[in-house]
Amino acid sequence: MQRLFRVAAFATVLLAAGCSSVNPYYDASKSHHRPQGFANNYAPNPAYQRPVSTNTGFFAGWAGRIRNWTSDGAERAPLASVPKVEPDLGWLQQNRSETALTWIGHATFLLQTGNGVNILTDPVFDERASPVSFAGPKRLQAPGVALGDLPHIDAVLISHSHYDHLSLDSLRALYRQKGGAPMFYAPLGIDLWLARHVTGGDRSRIVRLDWWDKASYRGLELQLLPVQHWSSRTPWDRNETLWGAWAMTRPGFAFFFSGDLGYSRDIQDIAARFPDGFDLAAIGIGAYQPVWYRNSHVSPDEAVRIHRELRVRRSVGMHWGTFPMGQERIDQAPRDLAIARQAQGVADDAFGVLAIGETLRLGPRAPAASGAP
Repeated sequence: MQRLFRVAAFATVLLAAGCSSVNPYYDASKSHHRPQGFANNYAPNPAYQRPVSTNTGFFAGWAGRIRNWTSDGAERAPLASVPKVEPDLGWLQQNRSETALTWIGHATFLLQTGNGVNILTDPVFDERASPVSFAGPKRLQAPGVALGDLPHIDAVLISHSHYDHLSLDSLRALYRQKGGAPMFYAPLGIDLWLARHVTGGDRSRIVRLDWWDKASYRGLELQLLPVQHWSSRTPWDRNETLWGAWAMTRPGFAFFFSGDLGYSRDIQDIAARFPDGFDLAAIGIGAYQPVWYRNSHVSPDEAVRIHRELRVRRSVGMHWGTFPMGQERIDQAPRDLAIARQAQGVADDAFGVLAIGETLRLGPRAPAASGAP
């Protein structure tokens, strides 16, 4: 009875939050724009079509999601503990000169850019990836670095509006951090949400971007990239805000953050614009079961393919081990990643995973030789 009450309350919250709107950034000259939102560049993979038996209507579909989110998760129980290490907080808080990537959990990373800038990707420190505290995917591992233990955050990169990537409480805390608010870099439409819910109308700390738009910040270039996904925070606002991956570049170093994505020709489009590839990438490897999830997320095999096609020196798998988003076991993705590496001839140290709280420390990339691919 208590679970039924919580499901009903959760549904009420979702229904109350919903509202439809007109896309204020609609540009008819852009193929991914729609009068009421946005669309992917390419058609979904027919091999990943959702079975007809699961397409049971609007309310039944959301009821299925709620049942999944409120399950005890026994079918996804890990075969082994998800690795976690104690972070070197003193080093992280003092580091200004070394490029480093620390996995906080799921899609949240602290990227220290080597020129004194601290960036957070999709900061989510909540106990649940949900609009309510009593239902929705529950965090299985504490954040690798607590919000209060972070160094001062200079910039935040947001990929899209889903609750496991866009956290109201986390962003409000960052906006109020000691030493001043960070800059928020967000896809079109999420800027309006930030101004309304996080910054109290202050838009001076918000930069909105469309696909391929660039922004400069303290010697860095930040660019929003097109990927195949979707957005929503209620049953009523599907695709009203844009989504995307991110590229962060500075002289001698390039970083790719996938956000959420399904495999599509967008990867070749990105590769064409970054012929020198990337030094480091964080690529999603989790939430790929059932198979129709792969129109929104990539399997480890597809993640390795993205690693190769984007010509990444070193990739780190993310989007696993923290929130139970897919139907595979919580620790299945790294095992499938190892199989995919071997099948595609990628070295073990070229694409792996970090323990939660672990920091990968890198030196700067040497300048590419003239004429190098």
